[in-house]
Amino acid sequence: MPLRTEIGDDELRSALQEANLPTLLAALAQLTGDDTWLTGRYRPTSPLGVDDHDSAGLTPELQAQARAEAFTVLRAWHDGEFEAAPPPSPERLTEMLHVSLGSSQQLPADLGGLLAEEFGVADRDPVPPPGMTIRHIEVLVIGAGLSGLCAAVKLKRAGIAFTILDKNPAVGGTWLENVYPACGVDTPSHLYCYSFAQSPSWSRYFAKRDELYGYLEEVADHYDLRRHIRFDSEVETMSWDEDTQQWRVTVRSSAGERDTLTANAVISGVGLLNRPSIPAIPGLETFAGPSMHTANWDTSVDVTGKRVLVIGTGASAMQLVPAIAGTAAHVTVFQRSPQWGLPNPNYMRETSEATRTLMAHVPFYLGWYRLRLVWNFGDRLYPALQIDPDWPHPERAVNRSNDKHREYLTEYIRSELGDRQDLLDKCLPTYPPYGKRPLLDNGWFRTMTRDDVTLCTDPVVEVREHSVVDANGVEHPADILVLATGFQAVRVLGPMEVRGRSGKSLREVWGEDDARAYLGTTVPDFPNFFLLLGPNTFAAHGGSAALTIEMQVRYVMSLLLTLASGETSSIEVRQEVFEAYDRRISDALTRTIWSHPGMTTYYRNAAGRIVIPMPWTNVEFWQMTHDVNLDDFHLTPATDPAPVQAG
Repeated sequence: MPLRTEIGDDELRSALQEANLPTLLAALAQLTGDDTWLTGRYRPTSPLGVDDHDSAGLTPELQAQARAEAFTVLRAWHDGEFEAAPPPSPERLTEMLHVSLGSSQQLPADLGGLLAEEFGVADRDPVPPPGMTIRHIEVLVIGAGLSGLCAAVKLKRAGIAFTILDKNPAVGGTWLENVYPACGVDTPSHLYCYSFAQSPSWSRYFAKRDELYGYLEEVADHYDLRRHIRFDSEVETMSWDEDTQQWRVTVRSSAGERDTLTANAVISGVGLLNRPSIPAIPGLETFAGPSMHTANWDTSVDVTGKRVLVIGTGASAMQLVPAIAGTAAHVTVFQRSPQWGLPNPNYMRETSEATRTLMAHVPFYLGWYRLRLVWNFGDRLYPALQIDPDWPHPERAVNRSNDKHREYLTEYIRSELGDRQDLLDKCLPTYPPYGKRPLLDNGWFRTMTRDDVTLCTDPVVEVREHSVVDANGVEHPADILVLATGFQAVRVLGPMEVRGRSGKSLREVWGEDDARAYLGTTVPDFPNFFLLLGPNTFAAHGGSAALTIEMQVRYVMSLLLTLASGETSSIEVRQEVFEAYDRRISDALTRTIWSHPGMTTYYRNAAGRIVIPMPWTNVEFWQMTHDVNLDDFHLTPATDPAPVQAG
């Protein structure tokens, strides 16, 4: 049940004037159990638009009446005059969300289960069988970022012993390492967080690096995780010991000291974006000035008055370049291919004090704001990314809806370039929208029109001591060189050597860039080893990494509870199950936009296979990972039952 908190009349009235009405109306319908808040005269009538649908499409008079009535109800609830209605069923949640969105697009009938977990009216933790005693097993978690901390929270709740290993000196993962100017998330803050640790206090609708890092620090402290973490401990090798039914894990400190640990199970939380990709450009090492990848940004370097040359135009470049233009004397950007930049009215906005008040003091407001994001930034876009084989213009789009997106985004780019339409050919992609990772526009196109910014589309062929040379032989002077060249995403698990039951390494099984895993989580011959955000788990159509992680962690926890029963010593996915899933996912991927030949993308490996995105909707992946079918696995009976878990 929601907690009543102290709030004055003036503060509540003032906050309600800024409330997002569809969110507020859904919260009131849930609080009171009266759906006429959504279905009566205040029913939202327009879909998400440039104003974040704040008005619900209502007339000014109806908006004012709704806010006034909301005050009366909320004041009565805060004063203890009535109790909150019972939690809605998954079916009712789906219907309430559908109405609040004000859209004609029908929601999937099976969305309700996911919504119930996101909202907290259904438990996302797997439930041990009645009477089960947790036996002592040791789990190693690699990484103290978004994935690793989530796994740690769930392990602690289940009473399973664990240790987190992290190569860094602090928690945070990618949000510890990336500190370049304007670094931030391109998923809404209220969605890019754990469902069990939602925050009403985000200062921005799309948080920047420092706040994201602070959030993960707060999670680590709130759940008392630091005492379980070994920092400065990079995993070098792992090998499965069949005799002991354990993993032997070698870790190395930054000083070169090595240690070997053993564990019954290992969870990889290293993710995909943690090893920078450094291009093989002749002369790169000869550059005399500061040279750095965005993931290794040197905060001591001052770009003021300097000539900065940036290679790459992906997500980090789209954030960085507009942030330093005008401070640097000149910025030169080398672009391999243009990007579709998506406008979002909230991307640059800070959340107001009124919004944070609503999130903290209006029961269910934060939850309903998040649920609307689950759909609007998730599966809503999925149909636009599926190839229609009968679509007559496959060179520019994959279906009619995708083509409408192309028209809208093309006009947006034109408008952003203003009187610099001479840049249109350089800035307008020829491939279908969303064929590469969608990027939120941080003022990129307007920045390209500046007199002190140059956009170069000729390839880089050489780096010299004080310049970069392009394919036409033009020398571009530079004081600072920045590589915004992304990560070795398809080289899953990076330099780590993992050897399974047969003695083969994952690299031998996968090759350098062709990782495959059942549900992106587990691989035959590698028992008791689980990957979070593994191959083909990235919801490239939209969603949140936190949602995917939580779905995978629940699945892994179900398997670990089987281990902790003391009756099983190892769990390994069956080869035929893995192969059937691999065929299914490969077939599904051929029908997605990421198979389009018109662009290069880090989603694909050198052979062209799609390694990063999943072809499923978030709802489909939720269904796949919700319950474990132990018939999919080889279970090795324990010969010596483990002792009962202490504590």
